Amino acid sequence: MAVNDDHPGERGAQEPVKLIGIRETALSLDEVFRAVGDDAAGGTALFVGTVRNHDGGADVDELGYSCHPTAEAEMRRIAEKVVADYPVRALAAVHRVGDLQVGDLAVVVAVSCPHRGEAFEACRRLIDDLKHEVPIWKHQKFSDGTDEWVGA
Repeated sequence: MAVNDDHPGERGAQEPVKLIGIRETALSLDEVFRAVGDDAAGGTALFVGTVRNHDGGADVDELGYSCHPTAEAEMRRIAEKVVADYPVRALAAVHRVGDLQVGDLAVVVAVSCPHRGEAFEACRRLIDDLKHEVPIWKHQKFSDGTDEWVGA
């Protein structure tokens, strides 16, 4: 079967940004995955960032995320940039704020595209840009009693 690049399903959707949010409550993989469901998507990439038990050689007991009031708008701006550069059928991104424990979900992003390669690339760009550009700060508390702000 020949590939028909003229088919509407090979292009990005009209309104592909389906879910953007900053949450004080636990994040749901199911919610994000459902948000990016699209019958024209042949590939969906999902990234889940979790709180790990170490950083920089030190044991992490817990951490807290805080954000600037513009954080959600910045997330949307970045999402729109990804949509402009890839044939995104659907995109979702949520980030947690507040106190989290080791193992908790901190961020979940997903992108669906006509093909898997595009989905992987778009998802990677989305999480990398969110991490570097959105004003969200992490306050890590270490087992030895010290703490550290990251991204501030």
